[in-house]
Amino acid sequence: MAARLRIDAVLVQAVIAGALSFAHLHDLAAAAGQDGWKAWAYPISVDLLLVAAWRRLRTDGPSRLAWCWFLIALVASLGANVATAGLLDLGDVPAWLRILVAAWPALAFMGGTLLAHSAGDRVPDPPAPTTPAPAPDVDPEPRADVAELGASPAPVAEEAPALPAPEPIPAPSAAPAPPVPAALVEHARKVAADHRARTGSPIDTDTLRARLGVPPQLADAIAAQLA
Repeated sequence: MAARLRIDAVLVQAVIAGALSFAHLHDLAAAAGQDGWKAWAYPISVDLLLVAAWRRLRTDGPSRLAWCWFLIALVASLGANVATAGLLDLGDVPAWLRILVAAWPALAFMGGTLLAHSAGDRVPDPPAPTTPAPAPDVDPEPRADVAELGASPAPVAEEAPALPAPEPIPAPSAAPAPPVPAALVEHARKVAADHRARTGSPIDTDTLRARLGVPPQLADAIAAQLA
């Protein structure tokens, strides 16, 4: 019940304040030369711009655009209230005030259009201080109990792959026997016959080489032909 009464009292206060502000704006507009329905339209325009800017602040958050037009509408409303409090002669309104009142419709139209069709720039929130993320708890590598697992077998060394056996190096082929002239063979036969006649045994290769005075290869070739 108390909350309901408190809400009603707030609404009544808002209605009274709105009615007084509406009347002051009407009187100021009429004194500035805006007679008839135009004098009644001025307070509606000022209050609607004030409400639109406040709604923009409530829905989209703080922005320079919304605060700018909210302050413009608030100054217009408060200025009318102060001007009609006896500080201004409504019978002789200065020219600058007549100019402001006459320019208000265009100003209010521009403000309402901007509030309705522009995104506005919000005041950015200060960045939150960055704190380093805690390092994750890493469990140490579990160690197996030696008594549980027993003696682990020694690692078997991998056998190196067997290298292929080296191919046998072919033995150098024997040098071909040098050609022996037939005359030399005949002379060797005589020397061999003479040696057999004196010693009674066939002549050997070393003796034949010494008697003929030829190289070892040639002596071997001659001995092969005498055999």
